[in-house]
Amino acid sequence: MSMIANLQYGWTLFVNPIHHEQGWSRAAIQVAFTVFVFTETWLIPIEGWFVDRYGPRIVVMFGGALVAVAWLVDAFASSLSVLYAGAVIAGVGAGAVYGTCVGNALKWFPDRRGLAAGATAAGFGAGAALTVIPIAETIENFGYHVAFFAFGLGQGLVIMLLSWFLRAPVKGAVAPPSPHRRKVAQTRIDYLPAQVLRQPMFWLMYLIFVLVASGGLMAAAQIGPIAGDYGIAEVPLSIAGLVLPALTLAISLDRILDGFGRPFFAGSPTPSAARTRCASRLA
Repeated sequence: MSMIANLQYGWTLFVNPIHHEQGWSRAAIQVAFTVFVFTETWLIPIEGWFVDRYGPRIVVMFGGALVAVAWLVDAFASSLSVLYAGAVIAGVGAGAVYGTCVGNALKWFPDRRGLAAGATAAGFGAGAALTVIPIAETIENFGYHVAFFAFGLGQGLVIMLLSWFLRAPVKGAVAPPSPHRRKVAQTRIDYLPAQVLRQPMFWLMYLIFVLVASGGLMAAAQIGPIAGDYGIAEVPLSIAGLVLPALTLAISLDRILDGFGRPFFAGSPTPSAARTRCASRLA
């Protein structure tokens, strides 16, 4: 998960360098980000079907190969159409890794689904924190082509290597819930996809998710160009004795807090679960 984070959260570091070297408008460059997000998200149900049929290992390995290819394409892109093609490849690869890892975590921890999903997604949320500075320095000293090439190849190889350790739980591999923990029924009906689409609650949650994600993604994609326009990208800031350019520090802090928030809120007990724990302690 950490190895695909830069495809989304590190993209903003490349926008201005591409704009200055290629002369393309920033709006046209950012279309690539839109294409990436579209293919990353909307194809996950299809990729999930492949996971159910062939297992998580092969799907994540395939995603890792696409991650490497995508940034290699971006490194040598000499036209917007090629840049957009790289975005399509990156989106498919990131979706294959993201959807598979979250779904597999839920299978391994069925009685801690919120915490499992949040902790796994934290790798994606905070994954770019450690590489923001290296990518920014590589772009500054060697150009964005080298950054795309080196980090794309490295991230893809790490994903492909780690995919060998992934497996779905076989029957009996997952322990039943603890007898001291009340099992919360999530639904009395095992809905089919067509039935889910007819539920108002599904569309309410979908709308909330789109609204929250849209705001976050716009900020993540545009923070680099905005900081450059206001002339504050390179302003040195100090925190805990560490001096960094304002843009680099802002992206790093954003990623760290994003990663921390996902397991924290996902793993928080529901009111009913909290009351059950209190009652059991009093008893």
